Amino acid sequence: MLQQFGFTQYESQVYEALITIDEALDATAIVKRSGVPRSKVYDVLRRMIEKGMVLESTTEKKRLYTALPIDSAITKLKSDFNENITQLKSIQTRKKQADDRVWTLKEDQSIHSLVSELLQHSSSSIIFSGWADDIEQHLSLLAEKEAEGVIVELHSIGEIDSNLNNVTTLIPDSAHQKLERSRIVIVDNEDVLFAGIEDTSWQAIHTKSRPLVTFFTEFFYHDIALTEITRKFGSSMMEDPHLRDLLLKLRY
Repeated sequence: MLQQFGFTQYESQVYEALITIDEALDATAIVKRSGVPRSKVYDVLRRMIEKGMVLESTTEKKRLYTALPIDSAITKLKSDFNENITQLKSIQTRKKQADDRVWTLKEDQSIHSLVSELLQHSSSSIIFSGWADDIEQHLSLLAEKEAEGVIVELHSIGEIDSNLNNVTTLIPDSAHQKLERSRIVIVDNEDVLFAGIEDTSWQAIHTKSRPLVTFFTEFFYHDIALTEITRKFGSSMMEDPHLRDLLLKLRY
Protein backbone atom coordinates (compact mmCIF):
# COMPACT_ATOMS: atom_id res chain seq x y z
CA MET A 1 0.00 0.00 0.00
CA LEU A 2 2.89 2.35 0.67
CA GLN A 3 3.84 2.15 -2.98
CA GLN A 4 0.52 3.83 -3.82
CA PHE A 5 1.82 6.84 -1.86
CA GLY A 6 5.06 6.99 -3.83
CA PHE A 7 7.29 4.70 -1.79
CA THR A 8 9.51 2.17 -3.54
CA GLN A 9 9.25 -1.59 -3.14
CA TYR A 10 12.36 -1.70 -0.93
CA GLU A 11 11.12 1.23 1.21
CA SER A 12 7.84 -0.60 1.72
CA GLN A 13 9.63 -3.81 2.68
CA VAL A 14 11.82 -2.01 5.24
CA TYR A 15 8.82 -0.27 6.84
CA GLU A 16 6.88 -3.56 7.00
CA ALA A 17 9.86 -5.32 8.59
CA LEU A 18 10.10 -2.66 11.31
CA ILE A 19 6.38 -2.10 11.99
CA THR A 20 5.66 -5.82 12.48
CA ILE A 21 8.11 -6.29 15.37
CA ASP A 22 8.04 -4.62 18.74
CA GLU A 23 11.72 -3.79 18.97
CA ALA A 24 14.39 -1.72 17.26
CA LEU A 25 16.53 -3.46 14.67
CA ASP A 26 19.96 -2.92 13.26
CA ALA A 27 20.70 -3.02 9.54
CA THR A 28 21.66 -6.69 9.58
CA ALA A 29 18.36 -7.72 11.16
CA ILE A 30 16.45 -5.50 8.75
CA VAL A 31 18.13 -7.22 5.79
CA LYS A 32 17.04 -10.59 7.13
CA ARG A 33 13.43 -9.56 7.87
CA SER A 34 12.82 -7.39 4.81
CA GLY A 35 14.67 -9.19 2.06
CA VAL A 36 16.26 -5.93 0.94
CA PRO A 37 19.85 -6.54 -0.28
CA ARG A 38 22.59 -5.48 2.14
CA SER A 39 24.08 -3.25 -0.58
CA LYS A 40 20.80 -1.30 -0.73
CA VAL A 41 19.57 -1.27 2.85
CA TYR A 42 21.51 1.78 4.13
CA ASP A 43 20.39 3.91 1.20
CA VAL A 44 16.79 2.78 1.72
CA LEU A 45 16.99 3.51 5.45
CA ARG A 46 18.42 6.99 4.75
CA ARG A 47 15.51 7.81 2.43
CA MET A 48 12.93 6.52 4.91
CA ILE A 49 14.48 8.61 7.67
CA GLU A 50 14.36 11.72 5.44
CA LYS A 51 10.70 10.96 4.69
CA GLY A 52 9.97 10.71 8.41
CA MET A 53 8.83 7.08 8.25
CA VAL A 54 11.76 5.58 10.18
CA LEU A 55 13.35 6.69 13.44
CA GLU A 56 17.09 6.24 14.09
CA SER A 57 19.08 5.92 17.31
CA THR A 58 22.71 5.15 18.19
CA THR A 59 23.28 2.87 21.19
CA GLU A 60 26.75 1.72 22.18
CA LYS A 61 28.09 2.65 18.74
CA LYS A 62 25.32 0.61 17.16
CA ARG A 63 22.67 2.18 14.97
CA LEU A 64 19.15 0.97 15.56
CA TYR A 65 16.01 1.69 13.60
CA THR A 66 12.29 1.57 14.33
CA ALA A 67 9.20 2.44 12.34
CA LEU A 68 7.00 5.48 12.82
CA PRO A 69 3.90 4.11 14.63
CA ILE A 70 1.15 3.13 12.24
CA ASP A 71 -1.38 5.74 13.44
CA SER A 72 1.23 8.47 13.12
CA ALA A 73 2.19 7.17 9.68
CA ILE A 74 -1.44 7.27 8.55
CA THR A 75 -1.84 10.84 9.81
CA LYS A 76 1.39 11.85 8.05
CA LEU A 77 0.36 10.25 4.76
CA LYS A 78 -3.04 11.95 4.88
CA SER A 79 -1.41 15.29 5.58
CA ASP A 80 1.13 14.82 2.78
CA PHE A 81 -1.63 13.83 0.38
CA ASN A 82 -3.75 16.89 1.19
CA GLU A 83 -0.71 19.15 0.86
CA ASN A 84 0.06 17.67 -2.55
CA ILE A 85 -3.54 18.27 -3.63
CA THR A 86 -3.30 21.89 -2.49
CA GLN A 87 -0.06 22.40 -4.42
CA LEU A 88 -1.56 20.73 -7.48
CA LYS A 89 -4.53 23.10 -7.41
CA SER A 90 -2.23 26.10 -7.15
CA ILE A 91 -0.15 25.21 -10.19
CA GLN A 92 -0.81 27.61 -13.01
CA THR A 93 -2.13 25.79 -16.03
CA ARG A 94 0.34 26.17 -18.85
CA LYS A 95 -1.15 28.38 -21.50
CA LYS A 96 -2.18 26.60 -24.61
CA GLN A 97 -0.46 27.58 -27.80
CA ALA A 98 -2.35 30.43 -29.41
CA ASP A 99 -4.73 29.18 -32.07
CA ASP A 100 -4.70 31.74 -34.87
CA ARG A 101 -6.35 29.55 -37.49
CA VAL A 102 -9.24 31.04 -39.45
CA TRP A 103 -12.17 28.72 -40.03
CA THR A 104 -14.76 29.27 -42.74
CA LEU A 105 -18.43 28.35 -42.53
CA LYS A 106 -21.31 28.55 -44.99
CA GLU A 107 -25.14 28.41 -44.78
CA ASP A 108 -27.21 30.85 -42.74
CA GLN A 109 -28.67 28.42 -40.19
CA SER A 110 -25.26 26.87 -39.48
CA ILE A 111 -23.88 30.35 -38.82
CA HIS A 112 -26.77 31.14 -36.47
CA SER A 113 -26.13 27.87 -34.62
CA LEU A 114 -22.46 28.72 -34.14
CA VAL A 115 -23.40 32.21 -32.95
CA SER A 116 -25.71 30.63 -30.34
CA GLU A 117 -22.93 28.35 -29.15
CA LEU A 118 -20.45 31.22 -28.84
CA LEU A 119 -22.97 33.30 -26.89
CA GLN A 120 -23.81 30.36 -24.63
CA HIS A 121 -20.17 29.87 -23.64
CA SER A 122 -19.46 33.55 -23.00
CA SER A 123 -18.32 34.40 -19.48
CA SER A 124 -17.37 38.08 -19.43
CA SER A 125 -18.39 40.03 -22.53
CA ILE A 126 -20.40 39.88 -25.76
CA ILE A 127 -20.19 42.27 -28.70
CA PHE A 128 -22.87 41.71 -31.33
CA SER A 129 -23.45 43.74 -34.48
CA GLY A 130 -26.07 42.81 -37.04
CA TRP A 131 -29.46 43.48 -38.53
CA ALA A 132 -32.41 43.58 -36.16
CA ASP A 133 -34.08 40.39 -37.42
CA ASP A 134 -30.78 38.49 -37.05
CA ILE A 135 -30.19 39.74 -33.52
CA GLU A 136 -33.78 39.04 -32.44
CA GLN A 137 -33.18 35.29 -32.83
CA HIS A 138 -30.69 35.51 -29.96
CA LEU A 139 -32.34 38.12 -27.71
CA SER A 140 -33.53 35.71 -25.01
CA LEU A 141 -30.05 34.20 -24.68
CA LEU A 142 -28.45 37.64 -24.64
CA ALA A 143 -30.85 38.70 -21.84
CA GLU A 144 -29.91 35.58 -19.84
CA LYS A 145 -26.23 36.32 -20.25
CA GLU A 146 -26.63 39.94 -19.17
CA ALA A 147 -28.56 38.75 -16.12
CA GLU A 148 -25.60 36.49 -15.29
CA GLY A 149 -23.27 39.51 -15.31
CA VAL A 150 -21.89 39.26 -18.83
CA ILE A 151 -21.41 42.70 -20.44
CA VAL A 152 -23.53 42.74 -23.61
CA GLU A 153 -23.14 45.44 -26.27
CA LEU A 154 -25.38 45.46 -29.33
CA HIS A 155 -25.30 47.42 -32.55
CA SER A 156 -28.53 46.88 -34.43
CA ILE A 157 -29.30 47.87 -38.00
CA GLY A 158 -33.00 48.64 -37.67
CA GLU A 159 -35.26 48.99 -34.65
CA ILE A 160 -35.13 46.24 -32.08
CA ASP A 161 -37.39 45.60 -29.08
CA SER A 162 -35.01 44.90 -26.24
CA ASN A 163 -34.48 45.71 -22.55
CA LEU A 164 -30.72 45.17 -22.77
CA ASN A 165 -28.62 47.95 -21.29
CA ASN A 166 -26.24 48.70 -24.17
CA VAL A 167 -28.02 48.90 -27.51
CA THR A 168 -27.13 51.28 -30.33
CA THR A 169 -29.55 51.45 -33.25
CA LEU A 170 -28.88 52.62 -36.79
CA ILE A 171 -31.91 53.41 -38.89
CA PRO A 172 -30.76 52.81 -42.47
CA ASP A 173 -30.97 55.55 -45.05
CA SER A 174 -32.30 54.32 -48.38
CA ALA A 175 -29.44 56.15 -50.08
CA HIS A 176 -26.72 54.09 -48.36
CA GLN A 177 -24.55 52.42 -50.99
CA LYS A 178 -22.64 50.01 -48.75
CA LEU A 179 -25.22 48.96 -46.18
CA GLU A 180 -24.86 45.20 -46.57
CA ARG A 181 -26.19 42.49 -44.29
CA SER A 182 -23.52 41.18 -41.95
CA ARG A 183 -22.89 39.98 -38.40
CA ILE A 184 -20.03 40.48 -36.00
CA VAL A 185 -19.94 38.49 -32.77
CA ILE A 186 -17.00 38.84 -30.37
CA VAL A 187 -17.04 36.79 -27.17
CA ASP A 188 -14.84 37.40 -24.10
CA ASN A 189 -12.48 39.50 -26.24
CA GLU A 190 -10.92 36.32 -27.63
CA ASP A 191 -13.32 34.72 -30.11
CA VAL A 192 -14.72 36.44 -33.22
CA LEU A 193 -17.22 35.44 -35.87
CA PHE A 194 -17.79 37.65 -38.90
CA ALA A 195 -20.45 36.76 -41.42
CA GLY A 196 -21.61 38.42 -44.62
CA ILE A 197 -23.39 37.72 -47.88
CA GLU A 198 -21.36 36.84 -50.93
CA ASP A 199 -23.07 35.90 -54.21
CA THR A 200 -26.44 35.78 -52.39
CA SER A 201 -25.15 33.20 -49.86
CA TRP A 202 -24.06 33.66 -46.28
CA GLN A 203 -20.42 32.95 -45.49
CA ALA A 204 -18.56 33.37 -42.22
CA ILE A 205 -15.12 33.23 -40.68
CA HIS A 206 -14.45 32.17 -37.10
CA THR A 207 -11.12 32.67 -35.35
CA LYS A 208 -9.28 33.36 -32.11
CA SER A 209 -6.51 35.21 -33.92
CA ARG A 210 -5.61 38.20 -31.75
CA PRO A 211 -5.03 40.61 -34.64
CA LEU A 212 -8.44 39.75 -36.14
CA VAL A 213 -10.20 39.94 -32.79
CA THR A 214 -8.67 43.38 -32.27
CA PHE A 215 -9.55 44.49 -35.80
CA PHE A 216 -13.22 43.48 -35.57
CA THR A 217 -13.53 44.93 -32.07
CA GLU A 218 -12.30 48.27 -33.38
CA PHE A 219 -14.60 47.85 -36.40
CA PHE A 220 -17.56 47.40 -34.04
CA TYR A 221 -16.79 50.60 -32.12
CA HIS A 222 -16.19 52.36 -35.42
CA ASP A 223 -19.78 51.47 -36.31
CA ILE A 224 -21.02 52.64 -32.91
CA ALA A 225 -19.21 55.96 -33.31
CA LEU A 226 -20.58 56.51 -36.82
CA THR A 227 -24.10 55.68 -35.67
CA GLU A 228 -23.94 58.15 -32.80
CA ILE A 229 -22.35 60.85 -34.96
CA THR A 230 -25.00 60.34 -37.64
CA ARG A 231 -27.82 60.42 -35.07
CA LYS A 232 -26.62 63.67 -33.49
CA PHE A 233 -25.24 65.55 -36.47
CA GLY A 234 -26.62 63.69 -39.49
CA SER A 235 -28.94 66.42 -40.73
CA SER A 236 -26.22 69.06 -40.78
CA MET A 237 -23.62 66.71 -42.27
CA MET A 238 -26.00 65.65 -45.03
CA GLU A 239 -26.18 69.27 -46.11
CA ASP A 240 -22.50 69.12 -47.05
CA PRO A 241 -22.32 67.22 -50.38
CA HIS A 242 -18.79 65.95 -49.74
CA LEU A 243 -19.59 64.62 -46.25
CA ARG A 244 -22.86 63.19 -47.50
CA ASP A 245 -21.11 61.22 -50.24
CA LEU A 246 -18.53 59.89 -47.77
CA LEU A 247 -21.13 58.82 -45.21
CA LEU A 248 -23.26 57.06 -47.78
CA LYS A 249 -20.25 55.11 -49.04
CA LEU A 250 -19.37 53.81 -45.57
CA ARG A 251 -20.30 50.29 -44.67
CA TYR A 252 -21.94 50.44 -41.27
